[in-house]
Amino acid sequence: MGAFLATNNWYDLRDLSNLSRVILEGVDKIAPHGIVYILAPIIGFLASFVIFVLPSQLFVGVLGERKIIGRMQSRYGPNRAGKFGVLQPIADAIKLLTKESLTPTTADKAVMYLAPILFVMPVVLLMAVIPFGPRMVLANVSASLLYFLALSSIPVIVAFMAGWSHNNKYSLFGAIRIVAMSISYEAPLVLSLLGVVLFTRTLNLNDMVFWQKDYHIWLIFLQPAAFAIYFIAVSAELNRTPTDIAEAESEIVAGYLTEYSGMKWGLFYGMDIGYALAASAFAATVFLGGWSFFGLDKWVPPWLIIIGKTHLFYFLFIWTRGTLPRLRSDQLMEFGWKFMLPVAIANLLLVATERILWLKTFNSDKDMVFAFAIINIFAAAGIVYFWSRFLGYRPEDTPTKPRLVKEARGYVPVSATTKQEVRR
Repeated sequence: MGAFLATNNWYDLRDLSNLSRVILEGVDKIAPHGIVYILAPIIGFLASFVIFVLPSQLFVGVLGERKIIGRMQSRYGPNRAGKFGVLQPIADAIKLLTKESLTPTTADKAVMYLAPILFVMPVVLLMAVIPFGPRMVLANVSASLLYFLALSSIPVIVAFMAGWSHNNKYSLFGAIRIVAMSISYEAPLVLSLLGVVLFTRTLNLNDMVFWQKDYHIWLIFLQPAAFAIYFIAVSAELNRTPTDIAEAESEIVAGYLTEYSGMKWGLFYGMDIGYALAASAFAATVFLGGWSFFGLDKWVPPWLIIIGKTHLFYFLFIWTRGTLPRLRSDQLMEFGWKFMLPVAIANLLLVATERILWLKTFNSDKDMVFAFAIINIFAAAGIVYFWSRFLGYRPEDTPTKPRLVKEARGYVPVSATTKQEVRR
């Protein structure tokens, strides 16, 4: 047992199993044989709920997000339930539990009831492969990256089930949009992560953390383009603003959630935050060094480091939601296929070339990762700039005020005859 602990001191919080070991060994001495096997998962559930789920889901995911966005938009946000509005998530949960849950008479009731349940299950399984410390991972799967990607595609199917079951055209349109977004952004997402796999030569998330710890560099510096592609692609797949076209209230009411109410709707809303936190934990693990922090993890509990990095990445979701306007569906699809996918392919070709040179020419010299980091930062900026220019983007022609056009499409360049008029 001692080989799996940070130290033998129960108070060493770098590994929570130090404390749980002392509790279980003490209970085993006074309780009947076998009780510890029942008590162990209960302690694990309570610890994970109190330390990870409750602060993240309620006070960071709900209250924190609403308060921060409120400040960004010059308003207070929740401020009535409890001091500074800290009890607002609990008030919302009570409201949803007591609210009447309506079901359309023409809906497929079995599928409609089953969808919220199936939507909850994958988010719990996703966290099983996230390493919270050197030995703090529930399922150390050898191909945990593929496991994470496979499970993260299940909510798309469940959302389509929910939209189809309502027998409502608005809900069906919203569900179809989710499928279209997922197909469009899954390809660049996977291609961006392939670059990470090429560098680390592993599909195991914990091994990726050890690789970054051994080479003293985070993969965000080696793969800046992959990090940006991951953030944009996962925002679209999570249906987060500004890419939440499946729930564009001005077009299709509330998308696939149109006919849901009460706690059924609450499960979808709460798990949206759960999936965003899981995606943030994945990004913190793959791109930000996970539980390691350049030696600081010797004194600071690794699980505190990964939680801090997770919420730092989650702040990017909050920032974009509070500041950027929603994209149209045609703009989002065009951006995914015409811009994101070619950039991801170009980045993958660059990484493959660097990997071959690293092995054949530089004999896997550790110092070369810093040279590759500098090259990739400039290369990412260059790829984005030149591909944007190739597609016709000209920032100098961007109008400074709204103007009328005769056709509805994406970017409309300013003609030479009207340029002076627009600048006025």
